[in-house]
Amino acid sequence: MGLTRRLQNKRVMGLAKEEKDLKDIRIGFDVGGTFTDGVMMRGREVLSKVKSLTTEDVTTGIVNALDVLLKSEKADASEIAMVSLGTTHTTNAIIERKNLNKVGIFRLGAPATTAIPPLTGWPEDLKEAIGGKENMFIVRGGKEYDGRDIVPLDEDAIRDACKKIKGKVDSVAVTGVFSPMIPDQEERAAEIIREELGDIHITLSNHIASISILERENSTILNASVINVMRTAIEALKKATKDRGITAPLFIVQNNGTVMAADYAVNYPIFTVASGPAASVRGAVYLSGVDNGVVVDIGGTSTDVAYIVDGFPRESSITVTIGGVKTNIRCPDLMSIALGGGTMVKTKGNQVIGLGPESVGHNLVRLGKSFGGPIITTHDIGVATDIIDEKLDIFDTDFAPCIDKVKALDKGLVEQAHQKIKETIEVAIDQMKTAAGDTKAIFIGGGAMVVPKKNLQGVSDVVSPSHFEVCGAIGTTIAEIGAYAEGIADLEIEDRDTAIEKVVEKAKDEAEKAGAIRDSVEILDVEEIPFAYMPGKREKIRIKVKGKIF
Repeated sequence: MGLTRRLQNKRVMGLAKEEKDLKDIRIGFDVGGTFTDGVMMRGREVLSKVKSLTTEDVTTGIVNALDVLLKSEKADASEIAMVSLGTTHTTNAIIERKNLNKVGIFRLGAPATTAIPPLTGWPEDLKEAIGGKENMFIVRGGKEYDGRDIVPLDEDAIRDACKKIKGKVDSVAVTGVFSPMIPDQEERAAEIIREELGDIHITLSNHIASISILERENSTILNASVINVMRTAIEALKKATKDRGITAPLFIVQNNGTVMAADYAVNYPIFTVASGPAASVRGAVYLSGVDNGVVVDIGGTSTDVAYIVDGFPRESSITVTIGGVKTNIRCPDLMSIALGGGTMVKTKGNQVIGLGPESVGHNLVRLGKSFGGPIITTHDIGVATDIIDEKLDIFDTDFAPCIDKVKALDKGLVEQAHQKIKETIEVAIDQMKTAAGDTKAIFIGGGAMVVPKKNLQGVSDVVSPSHFEVCGAIGTTIAEIGAYAEGIADLEIEDRDTAIEKVVEKAKDEAEKAGAIRDSVEILDVEEIPFAYMPGKREKIRIKVKGKIF
Protein backbone atom coordinates (compact mmCIF):
# COMPACT_ATOMS: atom_id res chain seq x y z
CA MET A 1 0.00 0.00 0.00
CA GLY A 2 2.85 2.35 0.90
CA LEU A 3 4.59 1.68 -2.42
CA THR A 4 1.34 2.33 -4.31
CA ARG A 5 0.86 5.65 -2.52
CA ARG A 6 4.46 6.68 -3.26
CA LEU A 7 3.98 5.87 -6.95
CA GLN A 8 0.74 7.84 -7.01
CA ASN A 9 2.44 10.83 -5.35
CA LYS A 10 5.32 10.62 -7.81
CA ARG A 11 2.89 10.61 -10.73
CA VAL A 12 1.02 13.64 -9.33
CA MET A 13 4.31 15.52 -8.84
CA GLY A 14 5.32 14.59 -12.38
CA LEU A 15 2.06 15.92 -13.81
CA ALA A 16 2.45 19.13 -11.80
CA LYS A 17 5.94 19.58 -13.17
CA GLU A 18 4.72 18.96 -16.72
CA GLU A 19 1.96 21.55 -16.22
CA LYS A 20 4.52 24.04 -14.87
CA ASP A 21 6.88 23.34 -17.77
CA LEU A 22 4.04 24.14 -20.20
CA LYS A 23 3.82 27.60 -18.65
CA ASP A 24 6.96 29.06 -20.17
CA ILE A 25 5.71 32.43 -21.49
CA ARG A 26 6.64 35.67 -19.75
CA ILE A 27 4.92 38.99 -20.42
CA GLY A 28 6.52 42.27 -19.36
CA PHE A 29 5.68 45.97 -19.55
CA ASP A 30 7.74 49.13 -19.16
CA VAL A 31 5.82 52.39 -18.71
CA GLY A 32 7.54 55.45 -20.18
CA GLY A 33 6.49 59.05 -20.54
CA THR A 34 5.41 58.63 -24.17
CA PHE A 35 5.11 54.90 -24.78
CA THR A 36 4.25 51.82 -22.75
CA ASP A 37 6.36 48.98 -24.13
CA GLY A 38 5.22 45.35 -23.92
CA VAL A 39 6.87 42.05 -24.79
CA MET A 40 5.89 38.39 -24.87
CA MET A 41 8.86 36.05 -24.39
CA ARG A 42 9.66 32.35 -24.37
CA GLY A 43 13.11 31.82 -22.95
CA ARG A 44 15.33 34.36 -24.70
CA GLU A 45 13.03 34.54 -27.74
CA VAL A 46 10.86 37.62 -28.19
CA LEU A 47 7.58 36.30 -29.60
CA SER A 48 5.77 39.63 -29.82
CA LYS A 49 6.39 43.26 -28.90
CA VAL A 50 4.38 46.46 -28.86
CA LYS A 51 4.61 50.18 -28.19
CA SER A 52 1.33 51.62 -26.91
CA LEU A 53 0.79 55.27 -26.00
CA THR A 54 1.03 55.81 -22.24
CA THR A 55 -2.30 56.96 -20.80
CA GLU A 56 -2.94 59.48 -18.04
CA ASP A 57 -4.04 56.76 -15.61
CA VAL A 58 -1.09 54.51 -16.69
CA THR A 59 -3.10 51.30 -16.19
CA THR A 60 -5.17 51.71 -19.39
CA GLY A 61 -2.00 51.99 -21.48
CA ILE A 62 -0.71 48.74 -19.96
CA VAL A 63 -3.99 46.93 -20.66
CA ASN A 64 -3.98 48.24 -24.26
CA ALA A 65 -0.48 46.85 -24.74
CA LEU A 66 -1.53 43.53 -23.17
CA ASP A 67 -4.39 43.19 -25.64
CA VAL A 68 -2.07 43.75 -28.59
CA LEU A 69 0.30 41.05 -27.33
CA LEU A 70 -2.53 38.56 -26.83
CA LYS A 71 -4.00 39.32 -30.27
CA SER A 72 -0.66 38.37 -31.83
CA GLU A 73 -1.68 34.77 -31.00
CA LYS A 74 1.95 33.79 -30.47
CA ALA A 75 0.95 31.96 -27.29
CA ASP A 76 -2.17 31.01 -25.37
CA ALA A 77 -3.11 32.63 -22.06
CA SER A 78 -2.76 29.23 -20.36
CA GLU A 79 0.97 29.18 -21.25
CA ILE A 80 1.80 32.42 -19.42
CA ALA A 81 3.98 31.84 -16.34
CA MET A 82 4.38 35.42 -15.16
CA VAL A 83 3.32 38.99 -15.88
CA SER A 84 5.64 41.77 -14.74
CA LEU A 85 5.87 45.51 -15.09
CA GLY A 86 7.98 48.52 -14.31
CA THR A 87 5.53 51.21 -13.28
CA THR A 88 5.46 54.97 -12.76
CA HIS A 89 2.27 54.88 -10.67
CA THR A 90 3.95 55.80 -7.37
CA THR A 91 6.35 58.36 -8.82
CA ASN A 92 3.53 60.14 -10.66
CA ALA A 93 1.32 60.20 -7.55
CA ILE A 94 4.03 61.79 -5.40
CA ILE A 95 5.07 64.33 -8.02
CA GLU A 96 1.48 65.28 -8.90
CA ARG A 97 0.23 65.09 -5.24
CA LYS A 98 -2.72 62.97 -6.38
CA ASN A 99 -4.62 60.12 -4.67
CA LEU A 100 -2.25 60.00 -1.71
CA ASN A 101 -3.11 58.36 1.61
CA LYS A 102 -3.69 60.46 4.70
CA VAL A 103 -0.79 59.38 6.91
CA GLY A 104 -0.47 59.13 10.66
CA ILE A 105 3.20 59.74 11.53
CA PHE A 106 4.87 58.26 14.61
CA ARG A 107 8.51 58.86 15.53
CA LEU A 108 9.83 56.78 18.43
CA GLY A 109 12.59 59.13 19.55
CA ALA A 110 11.68 61.64 22.27
CA PRO A 111 13.42 63.30 23.95
CA ALA A 112 16.54 62.65 21.85
CA THR A 113 15.20 63.65 18.40
CA THR A 114 12.77 66.50 18.97
CA ALA A 115 14.97 69.28 17.55
CA ILE A 116 14.08 68.41 13.94
CA PRO A 117 10.46 67.18 13.68
CA PRO A 118 9.08 64.92 10.94
CA LEU A 119 8.23 66.55 7.58
CA THR A 120 10.99 69.15 7.99
CA GLY A 121 11.97 70.42 4.53
CA TRP A 122 8.93 68.94 2.80
CA PRO A 123 7.07 71.02 0.19
CA GLU A 124 3.96 72.55 1.77
CA ASP A 125 1.58 71.15 -0.85
CA LEU A 126 2.88 67.61 -0.29
CA LYS A 127 2.47 67.99 3.50
CA GLU A 128 -1.15 69.00 3.00
CA ALA A 129 -1.77 66.20 0.50
CA ILE A 130 -0.90 63.55 3.12
CA GLY A 131 -2.91 65.19 5.92
CA GLY A 132 -0.64 67.85 7.39
CA LYS A 133 1.22 68.14 10.70
CA GLU A 134 -1.79 67.51 12.94
CA ASN A 135 -1.37 63.75 12.40
CA MET A 136 2.30 63.78 13.47
CA PHE A 137 3.61 62.60 16.87
CA ILE A 138 7.02 62.21 18.50
CA VAL A 139 6.76 59.78 21.44
CA ARG A 140 9.33 58.62 23.95
CA GLY A 141 11.40 55.71 22.70
CA GLY A 142 14.28 54.74 20.47
CA LYS A 143 17.26 52.42 20.62
CA GLU A 144 21.02 52.63 20.89
CA TYR A 145 22.95 50.81 18.16
CA ASP A 146 23.78 47.99 20.59
CA GLY A 147 20.15 47.26 21.50
CA ARG A 148 19.78 49.27 24.71
CA ASP A 149 16.76 51.53 25.06
CA ILE A 150 17.41 55.27 24.85
CA VAL A 151 14.23 55.38 26.90
CA PRO A 152 11.44 52.78 27.18
CA LEU A 153 8.67 53.02 24.59
CA ASP A 154 5.76 55.18 25.78
CA GLU A 155 2.85 52.92 24.93
CA ASP A 156 0.25 55.18 26.51
CA ALA A 157 1.33 58.09 24.29
CA ILE A 158 0.82 55.91 21.21
CA ARG A 159 -2.67 54.95 22.35
CA ASP A 160 -3.57 58.59 23.04
CA ALA A 161 -2.27 59.64 19.60
CA CYS A 162 -4.32 56.91 17.92
CA LYS A 163 -7.50 58.27 19.53
CA LYS A 164 -6.75 61.70 18.03
CA ILE A 165 -6.24 60.44 14.47
CA LYS A 166 -8.88 57.70 14.35
CA GLY A 167 -11.02 58.23 11.25
CA LYS A 168 -8.66 60.91 9.93
CA VAL A 169 -5.91 58.69 8.47
CA ASP A 170 -5.90 55.53 6.35
CA SER A 171 -2.19 54.71 6.60
CA VAL A 172 0.47 54.95 9.32
CA ALA A 173 4.26 55.40 9.22
CA VAL A 174 6.41 54.41 12.23
CA THR A 175 10.09 55.32 12.55
CA GLY A 176 12.35 54.50 15.49
CA VAL A 177 15.96 55.39 16.25
CA PHE A 178 18.26 52.55 15.09
CA SER A 179 15.21 50.38 14.30
CA PRO A 180 16.86 48.71 11.25
CA MET A 181 19.21 47.12 13.79
CA ILE A 182 16.74 46.48 16.63
CA PRO A 183 13.11 46.62 15.38
CA ASP A 184 11.28 45.53 18.55
CA GLN A 185 9.97 49.00 19.50
CA GLU A 186 8.56 49.58 16.00
CA GLU A 187 6.93 46.17 16.05
CA ARG A 188 5.36 46.81 19.46
CA ALA A 189 4.13 50.22 18.29
CA ALA A 190 2.47 48.53 15.29
CA GLU A 191 0.68 46.09 17.60
CA ILE A 192 -0.73 48.96 19.66
CA ILE A 193 -1.79 50.94 16.56
CA ARG A 194 -3.68 47.92 15.19
CA GLU A 195 -5.40 47.44 18.54
CA GLU A 196 -6.56 51.06 18.49
CA LEU A 197 -7.18 51.69 14.76
CA GLY A 198 -8.08 48.23 13.50
CA ASP A 199 -7.14 46.98 10.04
CA ILE A 200 -5.02 49.90 8.84
CA HIS A 201 -1.87 49.73 6.76
CA ILE A 202 1.29 50.33 8.79
CA THR A 203 4.73 50.98 7.28
CA LEU A 204 7.67 50.26 9.60
CA SER A 205 10.89 52.05 8.71
CA ASN A 206 13.10 49.02 9.46
CA HIS A 207 11.67 47.40 6.30
CA ILE A 208 12.18 50.47 4.11
CA ALA A 209 15.65 52.01 4.34
CA SER A 210 18.95 52.18 6.20
CA ILE A 211 20.09 53.78 9.44
CA SER A 212 19.98 57.57 8.84
CA ILE A 213 16.82 58.54 10.71
CA LEU A 214 15.60 61.67 8.87
CA GLU A 215 15.94 60.30 5.34
CA ARG A 216 14.65 56.90 6.50
CA GLU A 217 11.65 58.58 8.08
CA ASN A 218 10.97 60.50 4.87
CA SER A 219 11.13 57.28 2.86
CA THR A 220 8.76 55.56 5.30
CA ILE A 221 6.19 58.37 5.16
CA LEU A 222 6.32 58.49 1.36
CA ASN A 223 5.82 54.73 1.26
CA ALA A 224 2.78 55.02 3.54
CA SER A 225 1.37 57.77 1.32
CA VAL A 226 1.21 55.67 -1.87
CA ILE A 227 -0.22 52.42 -0.51
CA ASN A 228 -3.67 53.04 -2.04
CA VAL A 229 -2.14 54.08 -5.38
CA MET A 230 -0.23 50.82 -5.68
CA ARG A 231 -3.10 48.70 -4.35
CA THR A 232 -5.53 50.22 -6.88
CA ALA A 233 -3.12 49.71 -9.77
CA ILE A 234 -2.38 46.10 -8.86
CA GLU A 235 -6.04 45.24 -8.34
CA ALA A 236 -6.87 46.71 -11.76
CA LEU A 237 -4.07 44.77 -13.44
CA LYS A 238 -5.00 41.54 -11.67
CA LYS A 239 -8.58 41.96 -12.87
CA ALA A 240 -7.43 42.71 -16.41
CA THR A 241 -5.29 39.57 -16.57
CA LYS A 242 -7.98 37.40 -14.96
CA ASP A 243 -10.61 38.68 -17.42
CA ARG A 244 -8.31 37.59 -20.25
CA GLY A 245 -7.87 34.07 -18.87
CA ILE A 246 -4.38 34.65 -17.45
CA THR A 247 -3.80 32.93 -14.10
CA ALA A 248 -0.09 33.71 -13.88
CA PRO A 249 1.25 35.67 -10.88
CA LEU A 250 1.94 39.40 -11.21
CA PHE A 251 5.34 40.87 -10.36
CA ILE A 252 6.48 44.48 -10.03
CA VAL A 253 9.99 45.74 -10.86
CA GLN A 254 12.04 47.22 -8.04
CA ASN A 255 14.47 50.09 -8.42
CA ASN A 256 17.48 47.75 -8.39
CA GLY A 257 16.28 45.92 -11.52
CA THR A 258 14.91 42.83 -9.76
CA VAL A 259 11.21 42.09 -9.20
CA MET A 260 8.90 41.51 -6.25
CA ALA A 261 5.56 39.77 -5.95
CA ALA A 262 2.61 42.12 -6.48
CA ASP A 263 1.18 41.48 -3.00
CA TYR A 264 4.56 42.37 -1.49
CA ALA A 265 4.70 45.49 -3.67
CA VAL A 266 1.42 46.73 -2.14
CA ASN A 267 3.29 47.05 1.17
CA TYR A 268 6.48 48.54 -0.31
CA PRO A 269 5.50 50.72 -3.30
CA ILE A 270 8.39 53.14 -2.66
CA PHE A 271 10.73 50.43 -3.98
CA THR A 272 9.26 50.96 -7.47
CA VAL A 273 10.59 54.53 -7.81
CA ALA A 274 13.11 54.63 -10.72
CA SER A 275 12.24 51.03 -11.61
CA GLY A 276 11.95 51.89 -15.30
CA PRO A 277 15.62 52.79 -15.85
CA ALA A 278 16.68 49.84 -13.70
CA ALA A 279 14.60 47.46 -15.85
CA SER A 280 16.18 48.94 -18.97
CA VAL A 281 19.64 48.21 -17.58
CA ARG A 282 18.72 44.61 -16.80
CA GLY A 283 17.22 44.18 -20.26
CA ALA A 284 20.34 45.65 -21.88
CA VAL A 285 22.57 43.24 -19.96
CA TYR A 286 20.29 40.30 -20.76
CA LEU A 287 20.23 40.98 -24.51
CA SER A 288 23.83 42.12 -25.01
CA GLY A 289 25.73 39.80 -22.68
CA VAL A 290 27.73 42.83 -21.44
CA ASP A 291 27.99 42.80 -17.62
CA ASN A 292 30.15 45.90 -17.08
CA GLY A 293 29.99 49.23 -18.87
CA VAL A 294 27.56 52.03 -19.66
CA VAL A 295 23.91 51.79 -20.70
CA VAL A 296 22.57 54.70 -22.76
CA ASP A 297 18.76 54.59 -22.78
CA ILE A 298 17.39 57.13 -25.26
CA GLY A 299 13.70 57.98 -25.38
CA GLY A 300 11.72 60.69 -27.10
CA THR A 301 12.52 63.45 -24.63
CA SER A 302 15.47 62.41 -22.48
CA THR A 303 18.37 60.01 -22.16
CA ASP A 304 19.20 58.03 -19.01
CA VAL A 305 22.82 56.98 -18.64
CA ALA A 306 23.61 54.27 -16.10
CA TYR A 307 26.72 52.31 -15.17
CA ILE A 308 26.46 48.54 -14.82
CA VAL A 309 28.56 46.46 -12.45
CA ASP A 310 28.32 42.66 -12.66
CA GLY A 311 25.05 42.90 -14.55
CA PHE A 312 23.20 45.27 -12.20
CA PRO A 313 22.89 49.08 -12.16
CA ARG A 314 25.42 50.78 -9.92
CA GLU A 315 23.64 52.08 -6.83
CA SER A 316 23.54 55.79 -6.06
CA SER A 317 25.71 56.79 -3.11
CA ILE A 318 23.85 60.05 -2.45
CA THR A 319 20.41 60.87 -1.12
CA VAL A 320 17.64 60.53 -3.68
CA THR A 321 15.06 63.31 -3.89
CA ILE A 322 11.48 62.25 -4.72
CA GLY A 323 8.85 64.93 -5.20
CA GLY A 324 11.01 67.45 -3.32
CA VAL A 325 11.73 65.11 -0.37
CA LYS A 326 15.17 63.71 0.50
CA THR A 327 15.16 59.94 0.99
CA ASN A 328 17.72 57.17 1.43
CA ILE A 329 16.02 54.41 -0.52
CA ARG A 330 18.27 52.43 -2.80
CA CYS A 331 18.14 53.75 -6.38
CA PRO A 332 20.27 53.26 -9.46
CA ASP A 333 22.98 55.82 -10.11
CA LEU A 334 21.55 57.63 -13.12
CA MET A 335 22.29 60.71 -15.15
CA SER A 336 19.37 62.11 -17.13
CA ILE A 337 20.07 64.56 -19.94
CA ALA A 338 17.69 66.50 -22.19
CA LEU A 339 18.40 64.55 -25.34
CA GLY A 340 15.90 62.32 -27.14
CA GLY A 341 14.59 61.52 -30.56
CA GLY A 342 12.23 64.49 -30.39
CA THR A 343 14.73 67.03 -28.99
CA MET A 344 14.56 70.33 -30.88
CA VAL A 345 17.62 71.52 -32.80
CA LYS A 346 17.63 75.32 -32.45
CA THR A 347 18.98 77.19 -35.43
CA LYS A 348 19.66 80.70 -36.66
CA GLY A 349 20.11 80.76 -40.40
CA ASN A 350 22.44 77.86 -41.15
CA GLN A 351 23.96 77.86 -37.67
CA VAL A 352 23.03 75.55 -34.79
CA ILE A 353 22.65 77.68 -31.64
CA GLY A 354 21.27 75.10 -29.25
CA LEU A 355 20.15 71.53 -28.64
CA GLY A 356 16.98 71.27 -26.53
CA PRO A 357 16.12 70.98 -23.71
CA GLU A 358 12.68 71.29 -25.34
CA SER A 359 11.31 68.25 -27.14
CA VAL A 360 8.33 67.66 -29.41
CA GLY A 361 7.88 64.30 -27.63
CA HIS A 362 4.97 62.24 -28.97
CA ASN A 363 4.17 65.09 -31.40
CA LEU A 364 7.22 64.15 -33.48
CA VAL A 365 4.99 62.67 -36.20
CA ARG A 366 3.19 66.01 -36.47
CA LEU A 367 5.93 68.59 -35.87
CA GLY A 368 9.18 66.93 -37.00
CA LYS A 369 10.70 67.91 -40.33
CA SER A 370 10.79 64.24 -41.44
CA PHE A 371 6.99 64.16 -41.15
CA GLY A 372 6.34 67.46 -42.92
CA GLY A 373 6.41 69.61 -39.79
CA PRO A 374 8.33 72.86 -39.19
CA ILE A 375 10.77 71.76 -36.45
CA ILE A 376 14.21 70.19 -36.88
CA THR A 377 14.76 67.43 -34.32
CA THR A 378 17.39 64.87 -33.36
CA HIS A 379 15.38 62.35 -35.37
CA ASP A 380 15.65 64.55 -38.48
CA ILE A 381 19.44 64.82 -38.11
CA GLY A 382 19.59 61.02 -37.90
CA VAL A 383 17.60 60.80 -41.14
CA ALA A 384 19.76 63.45 -42.84
CA THR A 385 22.98 61.60 -41.93
CA ASP A 386 21.58 58.17 -42.87
CA ILE A 387 21.93 56.86 -39.30
CA ILE A 388 18.33 55.72 -39.68
CA ASP A 389 17.31 54.51 -43.13
CA GLU A 390 14.47 52.07 -42.49
CA LYS A 391 11.21 51.75 -40.57
CA LEU A 392 11.02 49.54 -37.48
CA ASP A 393 8.05 47.16 -37.58
CA ILE A 394 7.03 48.14 -34.07
CA PHE A 395 6.18 51.69 -35.20
CA ASP A 396 3.02 52.37 -37.22
CA THR A 397 4.42 55.45 -38.96
CA ASP A 398 7.21 55.47 -41.54
CA PHE A 399 10.48 56.92 -40.21
CA ALA A 400 10.54 59.76 -42.79
CA PRO A 401 7.47 60.14 -45.06
CA CYS A 402 8.79 63.61 -46.06
CA ILE A 403 12.44 62.64 -46.45
CA ASP A 404 13.02 65.21 -49.23
CA LYS A 405 12.50 68.06 -46.72
CA VAL A 406 15.24 66.61 -44.52
CA LYS A 407 17.67 65.93 -47.34
CA ALA A 408 17.26 69.57 -48.43
CA LEU A 409 18.69 70.85 -45.11
CA ASP A 410 22.00 72.72 -45.30
CA LYS A 411 24.87 70.21 -45.08
CA GLY A 412 26.86 72.41 -42.74
CA LEU A 413 23.90 72.76 -40.38
CA VAL A 414 23.36 69.00 -40.36
CA GLU A 415 27.04 68.39 -39.57
CA GLN A 416 27.00 70.94 -36.70
CA ALA A 417 23.90 69.33 -35.18
CA HIS A 418 25.35 65.83 -35.61
CA GLN A 419 28.54 66.89 -33.83
CA LYS A 420 26.64 68.58 -30.99
CA ILE A 421 24.49 65.48 -30.40
CA LYS A 422 27.63 63.30 -30.44
CA GLU A 423 29.46 65.52 -27.94
CA THR A 424 26.44 65.59 -25.60
CA ILE A 425 26.43 61.79 -25.46
CA GLU A 426 30.21 61.60 -25.02
CA VAL A 427 30.17 64.00 -22.06
CA ALA A 428 27.36 62.10 -20.34
CA ILE A 429 29.18 58.78 -20.71
CA ASP A 430 32.43 60.29 -19.46
CA GLN A 431 30.71 61.72 -16.37
CA MET A 432 29.30 58.30 -15.44
CA LYS A 433 32.66 56.50 -15.62
CA THR A 434 34.61 55.98 -12.40
CA ALA A 435 37.96 55.23 -14.04
CA ALA A 436 39.97 56.55 -16.97
CA GLY A 437 39.98 54.61 -20.20
CA ASP A 438 37.43 53.46 -22.72
CA THR A 439 34.33 51.47 -21.80
CA LYS A 440 31.70 49.45 -23.60
CA ALA A 441 28.38 51.20 -24.20
CA ILE A 442 24.98 49.59 -24.79
CA PHE A 443 22.57 51.85 -26.70
CA ILE A 444 18.87 51.08 -26.16
CA GLY A 445 15.47 52.78 -26.39
CA GLY A 446 13.48 54.05 -29.35
CA GLY A 447 15.74 57.08 -29.74
CA ALA A 448 18.89 54.97 -30.02
CA MET A 449 18.30 54.44 -33.73
CA VAL A 450 18.76 58.14 -34.59
CA VAL A 451 21.87 59.21 -32.61
CA PRO A 452 25.58 58.89 -33.50
CA LYS A 453 27.16 55.63 -32.32
CA LYS A 454 30.42 55.57 -34.28
CA ASN A 455 33.80 56.90 -33.12
CA LEU A 456 32.53 58.05 -29.72
CA GLN A 457 35.34 59.32 -27.49
CA GLY A 458 35.79 57.23 -24.35
CA VAL A 459 33.88 54.29 -25.82
CA SER A 460 35.67 51.09 -26.86
CA ASP A 461 32.66 49.39 -28.38
CA VAL A 462 29.01 50.26 -29.01
CA VAL A 463 26.46 47.47 -28.72
CA SER A 464 22.89 47.80 -29.98
CA PRO A 465 21.28 44.43 -29.25
CA SER A 466 18.26 43.01 -31.03
CA HIS A 467 14.98 44.43 -29.69
CA PHE A 468 16.88 47.41 -28.25
CA GLU A 469 13.75 49.55 -28.58
CA VAL A 470 11.89 47.47 -25.92
CA CYS A 471 14.81 46.67 -23.62
CA GLY A 472 12.96 47.98 -20.57
CA ALA A 473 10.02 45.65 -21.08
CA ILE A 474 12.37 42.71 -21.59
CA GLY A 475 14.20 43.66 -18.40
CA THR A 476 10.98 43.31 -16.41
CA THR A 477 10.65 39.64 -17.44
CA ILE A 478 13.94 38.52 -15.87
CA ALA A 479 12.57 36.39 -13.06
CA GLU A 480 14.87 37.35 -10.18
CA ILE A 481 13.90 38.68 -6.76
CA GLY A 482 16.23 41.17 -5.09
CA ALA A 483 16.54 42.11 -1.42
CA TYR A 484 18.99 43.62 1.05
CA ALA A 485 19.56 43.89 4.79
CA GLU A 486 21.81 45.81 7.18
CA GLY A 487 23.26 45.16 10.61
CA ILE A 488 25.82 46.55 13.04
CA ALA A 489 28.52 44.43 14.65
CA ASP A 490 31.31 45.04 17.17
CA LEU A 491 34.12 42.80 15.95
CA GLU A 492 35.89 43.05 19.30
CA ILE A 493 33.18 40.91 20.88
CA GLU A 494 31.62 39.14 17.86
CA ASP A 495 33.11 36.88 15.21
CA ARG A 496 33.12 38.61 11.81
CA ASP A 497 31.80 35.62 9.83
CA THR A 498 29.02 35.08 12.36
CA ALA A 499 28.03 38.76 12.19
CA ILE A 500 27.90 38.66 8.38
CA GLU A 501 25.90 35.41 8.39
CA LYS A 502 23.24 37.01 10.63
CA VAL A 503 22.71 39.80 8.10
CA VAL A 504 22.76 37.32 5.21
CA GLU A 505 19.93 35.38 6.83
CA LYS A 506 17.97 38.61 7.32
CA ALA A 507 18.43 39.45 3.62
CA LYS A 508 17.29 35.95 2.65
CA ASP A 509 14.20 36.43 4.80
CA GLU A 510 13.35 39.60 2.88
CA ALA A 511 13.94 37.90 -0.48
CA GLU A 512 11.63 35.06 0.54
CA LYS A 513 8.92 37.53 1.59
CA ALA A 514 9.23 39.20 -1.82
CA GLY A 515 8.59 35.91 -3.62
CA ALA A 516 11.97 34.18 -4.00
CA ILE A 517 12.65 30.48 -3.50
CA ARG A 518 14.88 30.55 -0.43
CA ASP A 519 17.23 27.79 -1.60
CA SER A 520 17.92 29.78 -4.78
CA VAL A 521 18.98 32.97 -2.99
CA GLU A 522 22.60 33.97 -3.58
CA ILE A 523 24.73 36.82 -2.27
CA LEU A 524 25.41 39.67 -4.70
CA ASP A 525 27.43 41.98 -2.49
CA VAL A 526 28.86 42.22 1.03
CA GLU A 527 29.66 45.75 2.18
CA GLU A 528 31.43 46.54 5.46
CA ILE A 529 31.67 50.15 6.61
CA PRO A 530 33.70 50.83 9.80
CA PHE A 531 32.36 53.42 12.28
CA ALA A 532 35.53 55.40 12.90
CA TYR A 533 33.78 57.70 15.38
CA MET A 534 32.71 54.86 17.72
CA PRO A 535 34.84 52.96 20.23
CA GLY A 536 35.87 49.38 19.49
CA LYS A 537 35.73 47.77 16.06
CA ARG A 538 32.15 48.57 15.18
CA GLU A 539 30.99 48.47 11.57
CA LYS A 540 27.87 48.46 9.43
CA ILE A 541 27.31 45.32 7.37
CA ARG A 542 25.14 45.56 4.27
CA ILE A 543 24.15 42.52 2.24
CA LYS A 544 22.51 42.40 -1.21
CA VAL A 545 21.02 39.14 -2.48
CA LYS A 546 18.97 37.79 -5.39
CA GLY A 547 16.87 34.68 -5.83
CA LYS A 548 14.75 32.88 -8.41
CA ILE A 549 10.97 32.96 -8.65
CA PHE A 550 10.64 29.54 -10.28
